[in-house]
Parts: sequence; structure tokens; C-alpha cells
Amino acid sequence: MESSALREDHPSPYNIQIKNVRRIYKINNKNNKKEKGLFTAIDNFNLDVKYGEFLTIVGPSGCGKSTLLDLISGLALPDEGSIYIDGKEITGPALDRGFVMQGYALFPWRTVTQNVQFGLEIQKVEKKERQRIAQDYIELVGLAGFEDRFPYELSGGMKQRVAIARALAYNPKVLLMDEPFAAVDAQTRELLQEELLRIWEQTHKTVVFITHSIDEAVFLAQRVVVMSSNPGSVKEMIDVDLPIPRKLGDIKISPDFNWIVHKVWKSLHNEEDDPVHISDKRSLEEEIDPNTVI
Repeated sequence: MESSALREDHPSPYNIQIKNVRRIYKINNKNNKKEKGLFTAIDNFNLDVKYGEFLTIVGPSGCGKSTLLDLISGLALPDEGSIYIDGKEITGPALDRGFVMQGYALFPWRTVTQNVQFGLEIQKVEKKERQRIAQDYIELVGLAGFEDRFPYELSGGMKQRVAIARALAYNPKVLLMDEPFAAVDAQTRELLQEELLRIWEQTHKTVVFITHSIDEAVFLAQRVVVMSSNPGSVKEMIDVDLPIPRKLGDIKISPDFNWIVHKVWKSLHNEEDDPVHISDKRSLEEEIDPNTVI
């Protein structure tokens, strides 16, 4: 898949552009409760995301990963800098962005079909067309036969599939995912990772995916963004030139996969004043310390 292909209506190869973004929060001053302190979550953040790219983001806890997704979604606005989708500056939430969170955020009184139709209702899509589109995406995420189930009748993995189908059904340009598989068990998580890659290959959506798992970041991505600790910024960008389609059982025993995982691990654990040195030699014996746990 060629994710960087130029679109006729947009000569730029970039779906998302983040330019010199800073986000500051007011926090309680522990020494004086009447005053507010300032906390800079992200600063000098610059990033370009190509059309149809699957981009994952990793970084230390509290480095501003979720804040970044809030800014791209329009749920918050930067204190400095700008974020653009298709060359248009983001000024608030819009249906050109789908959001899948760690919590499923499904409406408990709605069936699977009704949950998936929610964004289409906001778009005022005609009922018969809503039903057709919802059914297409329910089948895409592997939930055919569960259309009339309520969320309490579904497993955690199934609920997350519904959330993904709902986010895709109204055809957003960008899919934002904030640790969407963190709440499910390890086996379900691996299944969902493979399912998500399959869906991405079929839909060609631009995906920005946050995770704490290095293995997950490398398995899913075309590029991995490593963020620095507070204030968060882009510390390093690591290409993932692994073949697609990918299967976890095959990829995880691949020397190339483990080499890239180690690159990300080194970038995360090196201090700012200790520049990352990555050899061009793809030899696990030379590149990976045998005492390192990947």
C-alpha cells in the first residue's frame, strides 16, 4: 500500500500537520491553594502524518500522549502553534475525526447496530442507508450475528470492535486511538491488533495510535513516534519497514521485528543528553544486549 500518494484535491502528501504546538494546563499550587500553577504538557511539538499512514506513538507516562490526541480531535486547543487536517486548521471537534478510547464509551441502552449508527444519525443520513452502512462495518469488524445485542451482552473485545465500527461508519478522514486495547486480556489484545491491521488495509484510513506497549507499537505501525518526557515533544521517529500483511506469530520471531523493538526501547530509555546510537547492521547478536529484556 502506498500511503504517501498525493491526492488530487490536496497536493500535500500530509493528512495531519502539527506545527510548533504547546499545551499548558493550570494546576493547583500545593503551597498556595488560592493560586494556580502552570504545567506544560507538550512543547515545540512538530509532526507530519501522511495520508493512509498507520502511526503509533509511545513515550513515558505523563509525557502528553493523550493530550496530543485531544488536540488533534479538537477536544482541546493548543496554547501555541496550530494543527491542520487536509490543510485546514483544527478549531474544534468535527466528524472528519473518529476517536476510539480505552473505555468503550458505548451507549448501554443501544444495540450494536444502534451504537454503530450514532455518527450517521448526527450526519442525518437516511435511515435505510444508515442501516446498510452500519451492517457493512459490523461485518468488517467480525460481529455479524450480534447486531441486536446490547453492550452488557458482549465481551470486552467485542465492545471494542463495536467502538471501532462506530468510529469508522461515518467515514472520518482520521482515526485516533488512545490505548484502545489496554483493558482487554493478552490473547484478545493480539487478536484485536491483527483485526485492526486488516481493517486498516481495507479502509486506507490515517490512524494515530497511542500505546504503552513497544511490541504493539512496532507490530501495527509504519512509523513509531517516540516522545520525550515532560514537556512532551518528538524525540525520535523510527521507520517500521516490515512486510504487510502481518501475523503476530510470524512477526514476533522475526529478527527484523526484534531489532526495531530494541531501537524503540533504546530511544525510550536513553536520557536526553545521551544521544541514541543505532547501528545499520541488522544483527541481533551485535545490536541487542543479551541481558536486555525486550
